[in-house]
Amino acid sequence: MATLEIKNLHVSVDTDQGKKQILRGVDLVIKSGETHAVMGPNGSGKSTLAYSIAGHPKYEITDGEILLDGENVLEMSVDERARAGLFLAMQYPVEVPGVSVSNFLRTAKTALDGEAPKLREWVGDLKKAMTNLRMDSDFTERNVNEGFSGGEKKRHEILQLELLKPKIAILDETDSGLDVDALKVVSEGVNRAKETTDLGVLMITHYTRILRYIKPDFVHVFVAGKIAEQGGPELAERLEAEGYDRYIKTDA
Repeated sequence: MATLEIKNLHVSVDTDQGKKQILRGVDLVIKSGETHAVMGPNGSGKSTLAYSIAGHPKYEITDGEILLDGENVLEMSVDERARAGLFLAMQYPVEVPGVSVSNFLRTAKTALDGEAPKLREWVGDLKKAMTNLRMDSDFTERNVNEGFSGGEKKRHEILQLELLKPKIAILDETDSGLDVDALKVVSEGVNRAKETTDLGVLMITHYTRILRYIKPDFVHVFVAGKIAEQGGPELAERLEAEGYDRYIKTDA
């Protein structure tokens, strides 16, 4: 049982106008097997939360803690966080020219496990995961995310999720730019990972459409860098009907 604890998290970034506070005291606990949906309007700090957990240097933690199974995540480097079991699926995955998907995935798996996976077993796992995600066999010979469509980039993110088997996955707007068919395939991949590894999921999204395929246990409304309300799946349905105006007006 893995547990990610976020306690009173405050985060700032440097801007041309000086330091700007983005997160203003976030408290959140994600456990193995749970799916948490973080929803909110643009600029509310949702992606800042994701990248702060992952260790992006742009974001300065000014107060609070992030603990994974009691260990201080903030004292870990980015790669140490990944080896500890944290995974980030980015809204805009970066291109890595000159590195094939095949080499990238096997290198990542080797770094996580401390030894290279047995080739025959690895090839079988890779082929199975790609088939499930409806990816062509020649996909692994392409350079990482170079020339990929939006749907291909997101499928590649979930391919990593299925093969690397983290404890906690942070999905930053994984539904962004996906058509209905791709959204269903990607969602099925997240659900498979959760079923097979008891994965804990922190899913950041604007819209409820992905929640029709990935059912949240908890929904958190993010406004102005903090959680304004939280509840169960019914809260997402209310947001679909009412939007975020009531929170923004209250916050103002």
